[in-house]
Amino acid sequence: MFVHRRRGWEIPEARVTPEAAVMRRRGVLGAAAAGALAAAGARPARAWSLFDSTPAKPVELQPLSAPRNPRYVPGRKLTAAEEAENYNNYYEFGESKSVADAAQALKVAPWTIEIAGMVKTPRTLGLDDLLRQMKLEERVYRHRCVEAWAMTVPWIGFPLADLVKLAEPLGSATYLKFTTLADPKQMPGVHKPWYPWPYTEGLTMQEAMNELAFLSVGLYGKTLPPQNGAPIRLNTPWKYGFKSAKSIVRVEFTAEQPKTFWEQLQDSEYGFWANVNPAVPHPRWSQAQERLIGTDEVVPTQIWNGYGEFVAAMYTDKTKERLFA
Repeated sequence: MFVHRRRGWEIPEARVTPEAAVMRRRGVLGAAAAGALAAAGARPARAWSLFDSTPAKPVELQPLSAPRNPRYVPGRKLTAAEEAENYNNYYEFGESKSVADAAQALKVAPWTIEIAGMVKTPRTLGLDDLLRQMKLEERVYRHRCVEAWAMTVPWIGFPLADLVKLAEPLGSATYLKFTTLADPKQMPGVHKPWYPWPYTEGLTMQEAMNELAFLSVGLYGKTLPPQNGAPIRLNTPWKYGFKSAKSIVRVEFTAEQPKTFWEQLQDSEYGFWANVNPAVPHPRWSQAQERLIGTDEVVPTQIWNGYGEFVAAMYTDKTKERLFA
């Protein structure tokens, strides 16, 4: 069991912003170096420099266009591409926000996704073969991190429901479990043994079939950058960002609720549902407000991240569940 022990160098929570609190959490987990760089507005050192003296050659992104779906209006200006592509959580490459250089080591092609578990025919699909069967569209979604920062970004991809239909799950399948790549040859963070690799996430079948659940393969009119979860990632905009698994290699259909990565690490702070609610604080910081990346404007958090009309009805019968933590 993970035990939180306050170190002598940790400052009182009352004196820090939620962002600093998060960096302190990383220090408790063993990344004291990242926590030491949590000065407001500062850019941490490039994560790759901790493991290698030479950054990988940048992955060449390809143009990718798709019609924008006007149904999903974000109500905010887009975050600048430079900001969204250089302020990322991707612990497999490092614990700072500056993992873009390290992530260039990710080999994004060829890529396969295993369809497993309770399906009519378990199989492995090449990503190119999968995309030939999908109709791509662009959706502008708000993205809300559990660390109390937010972005507004234009994803290109297809509804997760389309993959579910292609997989032909059995009627007894009630959950999806997503497993992401964990390759120590490409990902220096995977060498850290206190994390329960590989990264896993899960949704109910009802959530997976919701119209907002989206699998993204592009961003800002290009293929996904590695640091943003290339070549395919999940987006569930009514949930905190850690639910949106990056670099997916396996989708398993199961009758049992999967134990997710952050639940395994610290289930008292990160539950299965992780829906956004300003009235339910994280145990160590408030969720009432969020900081917009790029402008540092602080705005009120919206319940369900503003997507209640699409998703709130899924949870009306779950009165005993910890839906928001």
